[in-house]
Amino acid sequence: MPLSPPNRRPPRERDKRPIRELMMLSSKDTPTNTKKRLFLTSETVVEKRCDYYDGRWVRDATESVPRYDHTTCSTIKEGQNCIGHGRPDTGYLQYRWRPENCELPTFDPNAFLSFIENKHLAFVGDSMARNQLESLLCLLASAPASPDLVYSSGEDNKFRRWRFADRNATVSIYWSPFLVKGTEKSAQVDHNELHLDSIDDRWASDLNQLDVMVLSVGHWFLHPAVYYEGDSVFGCHYCPNLNHTEVGFFGAFKKALKTALEAIDERSVSAAEEKYVVVTTFSPAHFEGEWDKFGACPKEGPYGKGERVVENMDKDMRDVELEAVAEATKGRRSRVVFEAVDVTEMALLRPDGHPGAYMHPEPFKDGVKERVQNDCVHWCLPGPIDAWNEVLLAVLKSLKAGVGGGRG
Repeated sequence: MPLSPPNRRPPRERDKRPIRELMMLSSKDTPTNTKKRLFLTSETVVEKRCDYYDGRWVRDATESVPRYDHTTCSTIKEGQNCIGHGRPDTGYLQYRWRPENCELPTFDPNAFLSFIENKHLAFVGDSMARNQLESLLCLLASAPASPDLVYSSGEDNKFRRWRFADRNATVSIYWSPFLVKGTEKSAQVDHNELHLDSIDDRWASDLNQLDVMVLSVGHWFLHPAVYYEGDSVFGCHYCPNLNHTEVGFFGAFKKALKTALEAIDERSVSAAEEKYVVVTTFSPAHFEGEWDKFGACPKEGPYGKGERVVENMDKDMRDVELEAVAEATKGRRSRVVFEAVDVTEMALLRPDGHPGAYMHPEPFKDGVKERVQNDCVHWCLPGPIDAWNEVLLAVLKSLKAGVGGGRG
């Protein structure tokens, strides 16, 4: 049954400042005090009951046996198949995320399937969205009924759809590394081109079919890019060979999120039931040297609480996302419920969870090489990213109950 509709009120005036002005907002304009977060309902502000994001990684003996691997889950991308590719250490599999002041239940596949029954869940974003989606499908693999792949398209299967027929549930992945319209860099063009005021209809055209969305972007904004407002170029990020104004990437990231969340809200005004839109926050990389040198991300265990803090670019990216969710909640005109799943600190404390050289099979079978490609951005499957989906399930259940999903 749908939740009772929110009380209607006049829509909040949208920020009509031109993109050029928004782009000039520096990271100092993003929220800095995110230690305490409030949950905004349709008309009231209430404290969240559980802060899933203030916690630590603890060793858990029950995690000694992986919940899945490449023999039980067919959707593990080759580059994240650390066990199958011969990673010798297993300690990184034996930790659970433990919030300080509440319990985070172990992932329950049946509970998740019950939540998405008669719904369409979509992950939208870049390869981190795909990483989280593939983790989820593997966690669901222990459920009685496995899904059927009903659609696959694009290079590297960037657009896919699965059906859980017994639950009338659909799970999709949409490749959209900017959320807005963009042309990705190529061998011929060394920069991205982003239209920050235009939504990417590769996913947005299906909005009327989507009930739950998980948005995850960020890393592609770090690449060189040229930014457009309408048909006009107004700035760029790292374009020394082009005659454009250098404006950095934080403002572009902020505007892209704003465009996406406003489009979801505006296109959902007539929706009869609530939609849930979750933004997964920025996941830091852990390169400790050159990306193609042995030992780029060599850690075999997590950092302790307080041993590392979220700062600099990681903090700025995270803060932009938290601010975007808060603004979308305040300005919403539809029945969309916006929330952030703040994984940034959880991710920061897990330098051991990346494939590293084991993005390739048996990288050292002929001995240690000085030069070897490393992935210190994405996550091994199974691995720490499975905790993202434990938090996602807890947050979605809380939102459905009207409690609020995250910080207290």
